[in-house]
Amino acid sequence: MPHQCQACGHELTLEVKVARLDRCDNCDADLHCCKNCRFYDEGGDRCREDIRNFERYRDRANFCQSFTFRNTESSRADEIQDARSRLAALFKNI
Repeated sequence: MPHQCQACGHELTLEVKVARLDRCDNCDADLHCCKNCRFYDEGGDRCREDIRNFERYRDRANFCQSFTFRNTESSRADEIQDARSRLAALFKNI
C-alpha cells in the first residue's frame, strides 16, 4: 500500500504500524499526525471519528488511538461514496 508524507509528499514504505514518534525519512516531519490519518477531513480541518481529545496542531505527533495512516491510492470519490452508503444505511429504516 503506498503512503505519502503529508509535509513533503515523499513516498513511504511502511512495514509496521506507525509509532507516535516516527518521522519522515526525507523531511523529518511527524508521521503519526492528523494530516496523515485516513480520518482527517482536510476541508473541515477536523477528524471524522468521534474523538474526545482536540488536537490543536494537526501536523504534529499525537496520542490518538484512532490513527490509521491514509492510503494514497484511495480517492476522494471513494470516500464520498463510502460516506453516502453509511448515511443511507443509517436512515433506511425511517
